[in-house]
Amino acid sequence: MVTVQNVSLQFGKRVLFDEVNLKFNSGNCYGVIGANGAGKSTFLKILSGEIDPNQGSVSIEPGKRMAVLKQNHFEFEEEEVLNTVIMGHKEMYDIMVEKNAIYMNPDATEAEGLRAADLENTFGEMGGWNAENDAAELLSHMGIKEDLHYKKMKELSGGEKVKVLLAQALFGNPDLLLLDEPTNDLDAKTVTWLSEFLADFKNTVIVVSHDRYFLDMVCTHIVDVDYNSIRIFTGNYTFWYESSQLMSQQMANKNKKMEQKRKEMMEFIQRFAANASKSRQATSRKKALEKLNLEEIKPSTRKYPFIHFKPEREPGDQILKVDNLSKRNEAGDLLFGNVSFTMNRDEKIAVLADNSAILTAFFEVISGKQQADSGTIEFGVTITKAYLPNENSEFFTDENDQDLINWLRQYSEEKDEQFIRGFLGRMLFSGEEVHKQSSVLSGGEKVRCMLSKVMLSNPNFLIMDEPTNHLDLESITALNNGMRDFKGNMLFATHDHKLTSTVANRIIELTPNGIIDTLMDYDDYIKSDKIKAQREELQLATA
Repeated sequence: MVTVQNVSLQFGKRVLFDEVNLKFNSGNCYGVIGANGAGKSTFLKILSGEIDPNQGSVSIEPGKRMAVLKQNHFEFEEEEVLNTVIMGHKEMYDIMVEKNAIYMNPDATEAEGLRAADLENTFGEMGGWNAENDAAELLSHMGIKEDLHYKKMKELSGGEKVKVLLAQALFGNPDLLLLDEPTNDLDAKTVTWLSEFLADFKNTVIVVSHDRYFLDMVCTHIVDVDYNSIRIFTGNYTFWYESSQLMSQQMANKNKKMEQKRKEMMEFIQRFAANASKSRQATSRKKALEKLNLEEIKPSTRKYPFIHFKPEREPGDQILKVDNLSKRNEAGDLLFGNVSFTMNRDEKIAVLADNSAILTAFFEVISGKQQADSGTIEFGVTITKAYLPNENSEFFTDENDQDLINWLRQYSEEKDEQFIRGFLGRMLFSGEEVHKQSSVLSGGEKVRCMLSKVMLSNPNFLIMDEPTNHLDLESITALNNGMRDFKGNMLFATHDHKLTSTVANRIIELTPNGIIDTLMDYDDYIKSDKIKAQREELQLATA
């Protein structure tokens, strides 16, 4: 389907890829992973023809159609939503426009009439007569209601535009589908639908994503951008991660005999194949793993930060009691109301809401940064809490601009430089990096600093608002493990499906007229008709 031959790319002295040779076959879904800045999105641009490599070539099987998820959310502002989706199949759309123009021209010649008839025939062969229905169905699955289908794109919200452009890429059953971070700004229900759609997709998909749940659900192969090269591995993200970790452990243990190492790897592969993901790709993935050559598996060069939250004291029986809490925004709109719950020991609550503004307001009220409009919050006397905000700019101001050693030292009881250096090293700030000024840090580096600040406070209660924002897959995985292993209480919100499903043991959804509070598993929660009915009942009560 797609062949990459001797592709190399460098910017100045920096080499991204060196003589990459790959084949992407029909029927497979390839998840592209790599450290921040490794060149994942750049590789997709090479595949799509948007940029040229320094050497080498990309060839696509003749007659095959490629679709690419557009990143410019303002490209189609004057177009109707339905037409924007159909534009995903450019040849079909151009034919539709041309034939309709002939039909609308009262002075059309006989030759133009014959041309329209030919176009109509070609249009039908492409499936064009069902184009509007197919586009409308995609939009509905994305949560774009019918009353928006004939509006101009400029009338939609940012999140709605993202969904329309995704529907555009999926439209018309493309032979090759290139998706760069398709789950960004999508709600959990739409991510689940997209996962199931791609799991059933019969053609080739190449996708860049930081969403581990999504990669596990859809991918038959992982494309790892590492070692200044790109390699393809059989299996989904979890299989790649666990097998890479196992291989690293084996390489570190030089005393193990080769036959014993091979036996351990084979047992791991068989165990993973038997317990494959619940995705619809599970059967084909199991067959692929059974044929896997052990030489395909290599340890990754990427490093994982050490994220471990260790409470200084064990919490008592009284954790947190919230009674009749409410909050309005500056415009007077009710964000949440009638919020009452009692938190028990060892509970880790995932907090859900329609938008991030509601969640941030809730966490700021709980943490004491904002005042509630009504209600009370009562923490137990043994509780020591730490808050990781979604927006952290106040911690990296010009007034607080200093090197990382001094930045972190201000939040540590232990002031010794070697201790601070050691802590920063575990969070992947090593060598001269500890002398970087806090003002020049990237978004991901700032979050790692904020996580260090939280860890140094040794809390037994964590409040975390979208903690995975700006983090790469390695840091997200380490954070997930740290949150899962934390021996304390937690309130958190995240778009990361896997983090929620593996950490939360209780779910609370905020609405303007009360909460939905359940011990249900997160995957069951998303699909539950009972929860849907409860949500609609609360919305009606608000109206």
